[in-house]
Amino acid sequence: MDNEESSLTKVHIEMPNHWATGGESIWALPLGDDLYEIRNAPFYAYGLNWGDIVRAYSDDPELKPEVREVVKRSGNKTLRIYFNEGLSEEAQESILASMQTLDISWERADKRYVAIDVHPKADYDVVCHSLAEKPAPASGYVASTG
Repeated sequence: MDNEESSLTKVHIEMPNHWATGGESIWALPLGDDLYEIRNAPFYAYGLNWGDIVRAYSDDPELKPEVREVVKRSGNKTLRIYFNEGLSEEAQESILASMQTLDISWERADKRYVAIDVHPKADYDVVCHSLAEKPAPASGYVASTG
């Protein structure tokens, strides 16, 4: 683990009206002055993306810093995919790997739910179109562009 990875911490996003969860904790790099750089693709926190700079602090030192605002956008965009139950993880990985040349990365929340990070230089429309052309990979996906 490099020095930067070892300095990552969790910040929290409160989501009281979200359909699946009341909040999400995500990895972030502390930058000082209550600023953090998001270091993973959020699974539920729409409007936040990998690399965004956020202001986060806690009123209680026992709690994680709470994201209060986005200070600077990274240019990354996040797609979330919920794969059909019958699609094996091997088939899912094949679908995701076939899109790797489109300048994306991804991480899993569980065996069926994946967050795709569309990098700033990628063509977001091409990524979405490529995903839509795949043979029934997902019961749907939600795009969040932040």
